[in-house]
Amino acid sequence: MKSLNMTFKGATGKKHLLKLSYANDNLDAKTVRQAMDQIASAGMFVKDNEQLYLTPVAAKYVDTVSNVLFNDEETAPQA
Repeated sequence: MKSLNMTFKGATGKKHLLKLSYANDNLDAKTVRQAMDQIASAGMFVKDNEQLYLTPVAAKYVDTVSNVLFNDEETAPQA
């Protein structure tokens, strides 16, 4: 599964990750940067009086592949 990971700096200078699991995987850098700028300017995400997503830093797609070794839930009889 691909996810879009967007990294921002908060008001205190710490990095914060905003991960979107079901984002369009064909977005270009310009489109993502514009979206990140809108998120930053909205100022909606605050925790402990710190604005979390203040300055866009980076964005990347991350592709996660699961390799199941075993899954007993699939073979267990249902009650």
